[in-house]
Amino acid sequence: MTRALFVSVVLAAVACGSDPTSESAATASMIAPGSSPTNLSMSAAPTPSAATTSSAGPADGLPPGRAACEVEYDPQALPDADTESKTLADQREAMIGRMKVMLNLDDAVAQKIRDIFGRSKMAGQGNPETTKHPMSRSECVEKRRTQGIRDERERLCASPFMVPIFDATARKEDAAVCIDRYEFPGLPCEYPATWVTASAAAELCGTLGKRLCDAHEWEGACAGDLRPIGEEYDFTLNRDSMSAVQNGKRKITWAYGEKKDHAKCGTNSTKSKECTASGWKCGSNTYPAGAFPECKSAFGVYDQHGNAAEHMLLPLRKADLGSSGGKGVAEMKGSWFIFQKHEAHKDDCRWRANSWHDDEGLNHANYHLGFRCCKDIRPLKSP
Repeated sequence: MTRALFVSVVLAAVACGSDPTSESAATASMIAPGSSPTNLSMSAAPTPSAATTSSAGPADGLPPGRAACEVEYDPQALPDADTESKTLADQREAMIGRMKVMLNLDDAVAQKIRDIFGRSKMAGQGNPETTKHPMSRSECVEKRRTQGIRDERERLCASPFMVPIFDATARKEDAAVCIDRYEFPGLPCEYPATWVTASAAAELCGTLGKRLCDAHEWEGACAGDLRPIGEEYDFTLNRDSMSAVQNGKRKITWAYGEKKDHAKCGTNSTKSKECTASGWKCGSNTYPAGAFPECKSAFGVYDQHGNAAEHMLLPLRKADLGSSGGKGVAEMKGSWFIFQKHEAHKDDCRWRANSWHDDEGLNHANYHLGFRCCKDIRPLKSP
């Protein structure tokens, strides 16, 4: 990353509630021409003392006792931020380039992500020939800036753009898992990756030290309450019976509240004219992640309704739990970008679908289907 690009990104990150003008000026004055930016935090503007701190500092790169916001970048400072790529290969490369800057990925991790996408003929941010996004990244940034949206960096997760999720009766400090605020690639004002199979999604999460979320984790992140495992699954039942029991007793709520309102989320886009059935001719006409600030859970997780529906894994037995290193069956959550025009299925937080695409197993992918990752931060207590 060039010095100019680094400075532009760093100057966009200020402490929550601080004066961005004085903070930015202080940061700019500390970066000498020709100096290396690799020992500075990508997630918060450093204080003068932190600017000279090496890797011996805190694991998350933040000064002790400092509340800080995540980076809210100017997309014009990032690689090809508002360029609509002509080919899928160019689209992927531009996305990975922005991930490298915003997530501070090294070349080896970036190459693994590149290799996983490269095995698919369709995985990316939608068919470049048919995808028409209803909002640009720049428009998303400006909308969030106008509304004063800044997400606090969560130390417990030790990863940018993640939040801890936990039982609503417990303390945040006791959380065992974190979840991405935004759909993969996990960046604010970035388009979700689609046409990614559940298997590839799990692999992509793994390259970042994360995993694909279990169904109850996605549900808890959405409802603002991660309930105990024993209340979430009855492993004596088969999939459809277990889902039916859960659906019958679930509390119906959405991330934004107890009254359904698709207008709060990215649900007013359209299907491509070429899209008569699910297939490559269909465009992934999604919004930039986080473009609808009201479409956020109490934990601070965006777009669990609208934008892209999302893969996760449904454990059918205790050994399938992601926190135990297992993998369940593919499950789809949330709604997608046309739901104001066509509500294809239920999308409240805790609704579980019946068996679907079982013939494909973990290999199902679609133009409206993305994912987000979870990360274990401490051992889960036995259910």
